[in-house]
Amino acid sequence: MIFWDITTLLKDKNCLHESVKQLADHYRGKPVDAVVSNEARGFIIGAAVAYELGVGFVPIRKKGKLPFKCVDLTYKKEYEYDTIEIHEDAIKKGQNILLIDDLLATGGTVKANIELVEKLGGNVVGLGFLIELCYLDGRKMIGSKYNVYSLIQIKTADG
Repeated sequence: MIFWDITTLLKDKNCLHESVKQLADHYRGKPVDAVVSNEARGFIIGAAVAYELGVGFVPIRKKGKLPFKCVDLTYKKEYEYDTIEIHEDAIKKGQNILLIDDLLATGGTVKANIELVEKLGGNVVGLGFLIELCYLDGRKMIGSKYNVYSLIQIKTADG
């Protein structure tokens, strides 16, 4: 199994800054009210993109990690089930939400994130990723309804 690690990118101030800037630039001028990201690596990129765009940041966490009343969703991952949650008041009906994560692989996690945002009445206006593993067909799992943008696209399992 190959694990795509973003630590090298994160520790390089120029790479980190340029990656965040490019993701933000792709959505700059579009109607974005807040950025939503899933823990843990998604927080790093998502919060920085939110800051760059001048909008709020909303975390999605594993069940039991958030201190307020939450809406949760259980979804199937590759080999197991996971439950994620978001504060029930984190998104107002009709808000335009940009989902940001470090990696698009099979699409299961981001699809669950989309479902949570839409359950609260949010309008998903884009999905942004640092890396997309194209050979795992994550876009197929998400569907063609959503605008997907990735900085790095890896076409084959061997890179």
